[in-house]
Amino acid sequence: MEMLHALLATFVLAGSAVIIHYEGLRAISTFTSNLEIPHRTLSLVVVTGVLLLHLVEICLYATGFFVMHAYLGLGSVAGEFNGSILDYFYFSVTTYSTLGVGDLFPTGYVRMAAGMESLTGLVLIGWSASFTYLTMERSWEQIRSRATRR
Repeated sequence: MEMLHALLATFVLAGSAVIIHYEGLRAISTFTSNLEIPHRTLSLVVVTGVLLLHLVEICLYATGFFVMHAYLGLGSVAGEFNGSILDYFYFSVTTYSTLGVGDLFPTGYVRMAAGMESLTGLVLIGWSASFTYLTMERSWEQIRSRATRR
């Protein structure tokens, strides 16, 4: 039964992160498409929005690890870990970014969620890079078309 709870928690976390990312990118796209701002400012707005999305998703996973440990008893985070929110956040950042420093590590069924967070983070970071490039390319195209009209 614990394994089913862990699988459910893992897929809820991954699915939620993907939905948050999709809706966040859609919101950034909608917001920036109506802005008449310089290219450099647009770049900063897009990158800031994407970074905020990643932070929300990292916090989602950190909360998930806490819940899996404290309320569901599905494992824990071990190592140089004192149980603070900052520790859960740090573990989530290093897992999401696939940095995996090694001073903290998952135990029990939390390992499934940590593995999925790495895969999800890798995909969402790639998606963000693609989105950022396409947004900037659109902006560059507008700059080029304005220059040729003159």
